[in-house]
Amino acid sequence: MILGLAQSLSLGRIFRFAAVGFAVGVVAAGLSGCAGEQLLATSAIEGNGAGGNSASAYAVASAHKNKPFNPFEDPHATDIGKRQVLTNPSFEDVMKVGALPEMSMGRADAPVTVIKYASLTCPYCKKFQATVFPKFKRNYIDTGKVRFIIREFPIGRSSGNATIALRCAPADKYFKLYGKFLAQQGKWVSQEVRLDNIYQVASQVGLSRAQFDACLKNQDLINGLAWVKDRGRTLGVIGTPNFYIQNKLVKKVLDYDGLVALVEAELSARKTMAVAN
Repeated sequence: MILGLAQSLSLGRIFRFAAVGFAVGVVAAGLSGCAGEQLLATSAIEGNGAGGNSASAYAVASAHKNKPFNPFEDPHATDIGKRQVLTNPSFEDVMKVGALPEMSMGRADAPVTVIKYASLTCPYCKKFQATVFPKFKRNYIDTGKVRFIIREFPIGRSSGNATIALRCAPADKYFKLYGKFLAQQGKWVSQEVRLDNIYQVASQVGLSRAQFDACLKNQDLINGLAWVKDRGRTLGVIGTPNFYIQNKLVKKVLDYDGLVALVEAELSARKTMAVAN
């Protein structure tokens, strides 16, 4: 099993979990994709801040002295196994939102909702975006059959900072920038946070450097993103990409045929219910 690398940052000090590889896939217990925190090694080593880049608001002071705090990670990270997870959530449970609006495309009243939990550093998310999403959008989202939602589940500090920039872009540029971050992973993803490289991607949708820098210090935005990820864990999400098809969690990478089969099953069930009623 190859584990992804996750990192915590506190006021310029980096605590990096020991793991093998960076943003690579995991295949274990029938799951595949980019590893979530549950799959990380528990030992940590202390390092220095990213060379040439100042720490952003993604790293904030802990409420407890000398304890690193990362708003994108579980505040009880050492006790992940005891987290209460909703094993059979209702559709209402799945659709609960926090302070940040859902980032979606397609009809709000589409018969089926597909939610993708994604990390911008995940190569499987990149592959899905390139090989599955265009055809799925054309055949299911654009035709009104599916409402498609992206929920942020950043894994690692680079993904966290890029995710802040993603949410800072104008709402109508969100999906465009999302696609650019995935398509250009090779230009900005690394074990050390490279804010200049992240900004170079964000600037392609018109985000200014002043806006980018300000967003990295926006604690309300960071807290909102932390809620999205924490809620994902409560719903059973353990890595990326994980999907919710209505209220059914799929913890694996989906190709086009696999995704379509799940959606068609939901569409068929709704047709049957409509006839029965």
